[in-house]
Amino acid sequence: MSKPVILCVDDEKVVLDSLKSQLKQAFGDKYFYEMAEDGADALDAIQELMEDSIPIVMIVSDWLMPGMKGDELLIRIHQQYPNIVKIMLTGQAEPSAIERAKQEANLSFCLHKPWSEEELVTAIQASLAKL
Repeated sequence: MSKPVILCVDDEKVVLDSLKSQLKQAFGDKYFYEMAEDGADALDAIQELMEDSIPIVMIVSDWLMPGMKGDELLIRIHQQYPNIVKIMLTGQAEPSAIERAKQEANLSFCLHKPWSEEELVTAIQASLAKL
């Protein structure tokens, strides 16, 4: 059986690189770490992973991205895959968008950029402990 996936979504490559590095350091080889640069790429990646029967345990998504904002992406994912844990990162999310994601996507955590590695790891561990 394949290792579960944590999917990170952000339109800034430097943020994705940072997330991947921090996740690998904290969780090692326990998970696969997939990266997507926007909502459409994330939805495509999820579909491919699901078709290959690879479990996705978590989405860590930015809020402000071109095309589709993070709250909309997480709500769409939640409608199809309610068991995937969802964390949103933001530098400037509107409070209403965060609340909407909590209500409609079962958002586990919202972390504000720049986040600390400890804050990220703690949020992920707490979220995964609920599974």
